[in-house]
Amino acid sequence: MTKLIAGNWKMNGSLAANEGLLSALASGLPKSLSCDVAVCIPAPYFAQFQALFATMPALALVALGSQDVSSQSAGAFTGEVSATMLRDFACRYAIVGHSERRQYHGETDFLVAAKAQQALAVGITPIVCVGETLAEREAGQTTEVVKRQLAAVIHANGHCISEIVLAYEPVWAIGTGKTASPEEAQAVHAVLRAQLAAATEHASRVKIIYGGSMNAANASTLLAQPDIDGGLIGGASLKAGDFLSIISAAS
Repeated sequence: MTKLIAGNWKMNGSLAANEGLLSALASGLPKSLSCDVAVCIPAPYFAQFQALFATMPALALVALGSQDVSSQSAGAFTGEVSATMLRDFACRYAIVGHSERRQYHGETDFLVAAKAQQALAVGITPIVCVGETLAEREAGQTTEVVKRQLAAVIHANGHCISEIVLAYEPVWAIGTGKTASPEEAQAVHAVLRAQLAAATEHASRVKIIYGGSMNAANASTLLAQPDIDGGLIGGASLKAGDFLSIISAAS
């Protein structure tokens, strides 16, 4: 399976910083890639990405992604961004259910499933995030938590579930510098793969990527695991050299 390396810039960036980062990324990318690459950037910078895309041919290898999408298609939902709006900017991916959205914005499993549904309806691939907190892990609830979160998305999207990307992001490892060991991560990925297999005969084509502080130093060992199909990269995606190293590891 072709691996996916998706950068999540979170709420970082400026017009000048973005141009510098994307320029460095474009100049460092090989002419052909054996993995898929995306950057999920703040929505105000979509137009800038498109403009730079036209002047930096190497960016043709990099897909644009959003960090969120509305659970509604249109209407009186101030501040929301719909999937059709994202499609206007040629967004290929949309992150849904990131732990920071669940924690700081109270997003439920049901809402995350609805967001995935909106993305799929317009041909955007949702990167569906699941993961447990430190307290849940220490209580032995990891499997229960991630299976519950995924079950909601499976229930809402039925046969379309094979069109998603699934990201396992242990909450305790996001932005903390802590990382699940390759064996710990693989164990959860295997659980998720089995759950998908029970839901669709096309489970083998669903990418399950790891999203807990993957960086240039640990990417190779994580990506070597049989059920880890890529990475959702936070802080390291803001450093062109580190992001390129992870891309190289996936290639």
